[in-house]
Amino acid sequence: MAKAADVVFVDGVRTPFGRAGEKGVFWKTRADDLAVHAMRGLLDRNSQLDGAAVDDVAVAATTQQGDQGLTLGRTVGMLAGLPKSVPGYAIDRMCAGAMTSVTTLAGAIAFGAADVAIAGGVEHMGRHPMGFGADVNPRFVAERMVATDALVMGSTAERLHDRFPAITKDRTDAFAVQSQQRYAAAWAAGKLQPDVIPVEVNTGTGWDIVTKDEPPRPGTTLEALAALKTPFRPHGRVTAGNAAGLNDGATMSLIASEDGAKQHGLPTKMRMVSFAFAGVEPEVMGVGPVPATDKALRKAGLSIDDIGLFEINEAFAVQVLAFLDNYGIAQDSPNVNAWGGAIAVGHPLASSGVRLMNQLAAQFAERPDVRYGITTMCIGLGQGGTVIWENPNFSKIAARKAA
Repeated sequence: MAKAADVVFVDGVRTPFGRAGEKGVFWKTRADDLAVHAMRGLLDRNSQLDGAAVDDVAVAATTQQGDQGLTLGRTVGMLAGLPKSVPGYAIDRMCAGAMTSVTTLAGAIAFGAADVAIAGGVEHMGRHPMGFGADVNPRFVAERMVATDALVMGSTAERLHDRFPAITKDRTDAFAVQSQQRYAAAWAAGKLQPDVIPVEVNTGTGWDIVTKDEPPRPGTTLEALAALKTPFRPHGRVTAGNAAGLNDGATMSLIASEDGAKQHGLPTKMRMVSFAFAGVEPEVMGVGPVPATDKALRKAGLSIDDIGLFEINEAFAVQVLAFLDNYGIAQDSPNVNAWGGAIAVGHPLASSGVRLMNQLAAQFAERPDVRYGITTMCIGLGQGGTVIWENPNFSKIAARKAA
């Protein structure tokens, strides 16, 4: 029997992230065109790869309808210029769509069914709000499988505060300010721009090129956050300031077997070590990254102490703090979301998983003292997903010096 192939993350890109709705920069841009821009940008900067060598394409979306439906992996691949011989499919695991695109194709690569693949996600929440048009089975509520508001993500975040009273609103607001400040510093230092693909947009009065993210609010202060309303519960703790917004955007990544990357002259930015998904009560879906991480660590034979860098999706600040508190990690650790997160840059649901990977890969290049890192996120309906990555730039000498 053939040995499982090692899977590597070759490269990843994203469009700028926009605010959802009529005032957002992508309001007049089709969802599939956002994905096409990302895929075209990925292919252009890896031009040594013949498109015909791509074995499969997986593109995720949470609300698969209209211009965000019709088997996105296939349609986006064709629109981006891949040969018609390249197949593709769509994925839906809500917020972890792009992450699942990567892990599903990684499984195919490890099994030997593919050597090179493209995985990504898109979400146009302005055109397709989460759950729009869905017909939820009445048994979920009638049989008390879930609370009536289990699909209201903000309500699940409020329940996390209930479960973990040590996570106060003051702490979540402080984390939100930190996210904004770290993102602003990373952007000012040019850390994020290399992976952002410009997008031409119709403004209604002409055309423009979007080159930067729309959601960040670098001037955010604790005083301003303290004054915000708590829309999910009277006198609650979750606000628009300590949670990710509603956003539009797309991401794409190129993954391959280690041998396939060498054959096509492709770089290796990260090596996949393990991945895992886990289920939790939908009412507290934000705690999902904890059992998923425990599971991924167990499969890899590692402990949390082996992880040197963390990219945690900031759907809500309380969800990140629940993860950090569980493992005894300081909320201001420089190794956690070092360049800011979704509270600042945005969370276009199914696209966010690859953004986490892009940022981890870029940090790996700067941190030869770190061997392992993780990307992790909570998922609607009570799930969590975690991928553990190894840094190909790791140096024992650098690690000893850092220690």
